Amino acid sequence: MRRQRAWRRWPRFGWRLALALWVLGALARAADGPAPLVYVAEVDALIHPVSAEYILRTIERADEEDADLVVLKLRTPGGLVDSTRAINAGIIEAKTPVVVYVGPSGARAASAGFLITIAADVAAMAPGTHIGAAHPVSGGGAPMDETTAKKAASDVAAYARSLADRRHRNVQLAERAVLESQSFTEKEALEASPPLIDLIASDVNDLLHQLDGRVITRWDGSTVTLETGDARLVAVDMNWRQRVLSAIAHPQVALLLFSLGTLGLTIELWNPGAILPGVVGGLCLLLAFFALQILPINYVGLLLILFGLVLLVLEMLVTSYGLLATGGIVSMVLGALMLIDTPAPEMQLGLPFVLATMLALGLITAMLARLGIKAQLTRPVTGAVGMIDEMGRALTPMEPGGSGRVLTHGEIWTATADEPVAQGESVRIVAVDGMTLTVRRAGPAPRGEQRP
Repeated sequence: MRRQRAWRRWPRFGWRLALALWVLGALARAADGPAPLVYVAEVDALIHPVSAEYILRTIERADEEDADLVVLKLRTPGGLVDSTRAINAGIIEAKTPVVVYVGPSGARAASAGFLITIAADVAAMAPGTHIGAAHPVSGGGAPMDETTAKKAASDVAAYARSLADRRHRNVQLAERAVLESQSFTEKEALEASPPLIDLIASDVNDLLHQLDGRVITRWDGSTVTLETGDARLVAVDMNWRQRVLSAIAHPQVALLLFSLGTLGLTIELWNPGAILPGVVGGLCLLLAFFALQILPINYVGLLLILFGLVLLVLEMLVTSYGLLATGGIVSMVLGALMLIDTPAPEMQLGLPFVLATMLALGLITAMLARLGIKAQLTRPVTGAVGMIDEMGRALTPMEPGGSGRVLTHGEIWTATADEPVAQGESVRIVAVDGMTLTVRRAGPAPRGEQRP
């Protein structure tokens, strides 16, 4: 009996023992301190004010939460110099160490992305990636004149050298990336002497594993030992506003939105009351203007586009047989070509894209104009005006200046005539005054019409 009672006590004892072990483990972990906190942000876009705001907000949040590390996962073809400088200033001034990781495999950090990579506390790349090609170009992507090219290249090269020197990275390679547009694979960047980057990692987990216990030197010369073992990763995503702006803050998207908005309003002007084209067109135009707010704009180009839009609107009001519309399309093409005011080739609107977009808009506008002109020239078929030149038959004789009755459209009308009309004679309506018709004897019927 006692043996049976002892066996019944064993489950209770086992649960108590497990609970005690769990509490002891929790206390031991608490004594060791909380797990390292690492913020991870991912940028897969051009470097512009929206992506700069996202990166800087991530760094600020990490500083506020006393995070141990910020990992910026970067893949970009380049972007704006001003946004790049703002991001690098945020990295330099950050309380939290910042790692720029170019990944995943197959990604690149070119132009502005190269400058951000070498400005980081730790620069890392995934296998099969490359960085570099930071030479400045003209606003249209074409070569600049010699003096301007030297000034622009010298400015960016000096900036790259200062970043590389302060971070103890290869100054010569950083300069060659700007002056000679050279790019470097992850192996070339790591095996250089001194290296351009600090390590190669297959993914973020491998990156944190290699960084655990690593001593790094901050911008101000202080050293920090990174503790990233069993780190708690916090992914920082763009908010809805940043996602929307990042999607539309591309010159090509902005131009497409502008073109669709113009087309929608054009259709609404040609066909008042359609509602849907006007609503969609207005929304697209608002989004386009919102995107143009955060892009570097040449105001002459913007004015040319607006002037072209005005010409398209005037085409709806003035019969110019397409001349105003043609002038509007030419003005919009020229404006689009000079719209984006930046030396970054990734932000430019290429001539093929501009021509295709504007010619499509012009073709649709021309078709609408043709339909409108055709509608204006078409003879009315309803109302009082639609009865002019219609045929009828006199039911009573009419004297000059007198009145009688006429059968037309299956209806009997009161009619007057300036000439004698016999009963049963075919007549043609020449005017309508209220409920009274003015008729005359019918001559040869117009082509395509028959007498009743």
